Amino acid sequence: MTDGFGLDNLPYGAVARPGERAQLAARIGDEALLLASLKTDLPLDGETLNPLLSLGRPAWDELRATVREAAQKGTETVPLADLEPRLPVAIGDYVDFYSSLEHATNLGRLFRPHTDPLLPNWRHLPVGYHGRASSVVISGTPIHRPHGQLPTDEAPTFGPTQRLDIELELGFITGPGNPLGTSISTAEAPDHVFGFVLVNDWSARDIQRWEYQPLGPFLGKSFATSISPWVVPLAALEPFRVPSVPQDPPPLEYLKTSGDWALDIALEVELNGEVISRTNARGLYWTFPQQLAHATVNGTNVRPGDLYASGTISGPEPGSEGSLIELGRPFLQDGDTVVLRGRAGSVSFGEVAGTIAR
Repeated sequence: MTDGFGLDNLPYGAVARPGERAQLAARIGDEALLLASLKTDLPLDGETLNPLLSLGRPAWDELRATVREAAQKGTETVPLADLEPRLPVAIGDYVDFYSSLEHATNLGRLFRPHTDPLLPNWRHLPVGYHGRASSVVISGTPIHRPHGQLPTDEAPTFGPTQRLDIELELGFITGPGNPLGTSISTAEAPDHVFGFVLVNDWSARDIQRWEYQPLGPFLGKSFATSISPWVVPLAALEPFRVPSVPQDPPPLEYLKTSGDWALDIALEVELNGEVISRTNARGLYWTFPQQLAHATVNGTNVRPGDLYASGTISGPEPGSEGSLIELGRPFLQDGDTVVLRGRAGSVSFGEVAGTIAR
């Protein structure tokens, strides 16, 4: 999965020479085409994609055509080996969903072994929680083991988590957004989605298990979330849209979609050089138009650069689970390195990597 950055991809990111300010770029192979060098009136000379995101799909399509033309003409590029990746988006809000039926079922059996693993609402709406945008970091950032309250048979103790886990996810970055008091329909959602990144929502399972009832995840999730450095445009994923899995019962009217909105993206998890899981995003129960429609149905406003993640992506077969707790593997030790990768045909997402700091 090291190739896949040709003209049918053209993902966007932010890069910098060591010690210098970030510049926006498109990735072509192992080279970066700096966007500020292009002849266009689009806002491309900043350090993040947010000004571009606010302009919407016509501007995104214009940039994609301009970048492709520049690449075909042989416009000068810079080797990625000479550059450092930077966070490409100033993320204002971060929402994490719980969209995999297999993952929700697996975790329900582990956390609530004597009840139905799926809570009554799960098949009716895309369950989610608001994460902490300030702790979203770029691939390669060291991950520090969080401290918190740890459950015991008696009173809780305090200390570093002993159950540090990963979550293999796919996230989308939003564009123009909607005014407060309005909503985004499933039909409108694609015009508000700029592109996708790989997400590792690091999780402290012992802290999470103690705190998550009655209000949901908090300190067990908010210490770090890693994303891949290159945002793959939704336009590059159009050939890989496939039918979503059947939903039973049928969703309410505001969650109904027209067309194929599941994404055929092969995913894998590597731990310390060993691939331990392979799965595919096409198996998600809730699709991204449904996620965005539900997130805004109450009238909340989306802003350019918000991040919405799918939740852990797990498949039905052994070895297709997206977290260590589901795989039945030991939790992370200091010094462990986790790499997530994704690919849709000829379109690569690259990787998101993180090492647990000693």
